[in-house]
Parts: sequence; structure tokens; C-alpha cells
Amino acid sequence: MPRLIAPDISYHSSWLEGSAEFAGTRRDGGGAEEWPLEELGDARVFRRFVDALVKDALPETPRKPGYVPCTYLWIVEGGTFLGSLAIRHELNDFLLNAGGHIGYSIRPSARRRGHAAAALAAALPIARELGITRALLTCDEDNAGSRATIERNGGIYEDSRSGKRRYWVNTAGQAPATGSTSR
Repeated sequence: MPRLIAPDISYHSSWLEGSAEFAGTRRDGGGAEEWPLEELGDARVFRRFVDALVKDALPETPRKPGYVPCTYLWIVEGGTFLGSLAIRHELNDFLLNAGGHIGYSIRPSARRRGHAAAALAAALPIARELGITRALLTCDEDNAGSRATIERNGGIYEDSRSGKRRYWVNTAGQAPATGSTSR
């Protein structure tokens, strides 16, 4: 059964395999934008990457202008990395209009199996623990899979802006996740 975990160096090989599947496509929730994939093959660089992801949840961690504290989680099953999920602790103008509180990506070979919906369901109580009572989620207008995932988790459509559908999910109504996360 898939679960959410804090980023962990023990998934190095599987993370690299999963990340290679995203070649040429956009990936949300991964936190690897500033880290070249070819450098992350080095175990020492990967350890620094994992440490940076974990520390990004701390408000005092230095970050680029326009970035907010973020809890990164990995979706795993056994020893296999399935995808990434990011919970952004607050909204700035960009996130309010296009990015939302929660972003996620499932590696292409693991899609269409309910992993995104299960991960989002497990992430909502974590968002609530972070003080987010209503989480904004967005998806591209033409992303039927993400749209269904958000709606399956209680997303209420508000509007579309610049090609992004915007949904609000009440996290206060979400039951605490039991056994589905380890942080």
C-alpha cells in the first residue's frame, strides 16, 4: 500500500529512475527544479538535496524570494518511489493564482492507479496540522486526471485563471491519516 514519507536517501536509485520518467515534462511537488538530475546521481549531492527538502519546512530556512515554507513528501510503496507531493504552508500571489497549497506528481509508469488520490487524501490532515484549514489546489484545464483527483478529495471548483482550474478543499473535515504517513 502506498504511503507518504519524508524524503529519504534510501530511495536514491528508485527516485532517480522515477525522475528520469519525467524527462521533458513538468513535474509539480518535487522540489528538484534547482538540482540537475545528472548531479543527483552522486550520493553526496543527493543527501544534500534530501536535507534541503526536509529543511524547507522550517520557517527560518533561507529560501529564494517568492518562495514559501514547504513540506515535501514522497509517495512510496515498498522500496519504490512513486511520486512527490508538496504542501506549501502559505500562499503568495503566484500560488494563489496558479500553484495552490498542494502540488503533486506521480511518475508516468505508476499513473492511473489511484496513487495521487490516496496521497492527496493522506496529505490533507497534514495540511490541517500546519494550520491550513482550506487548501487551494490547482490543475491545468486539460488535466482530467488531476481534476478527478482533486474532486474525489472534496475539491470545490472556484474559477479558472490563466489555464488553471482552482479548487478549495476544507481540511477541517478530513479524518486524520492513520498509518499512511511517516514523517
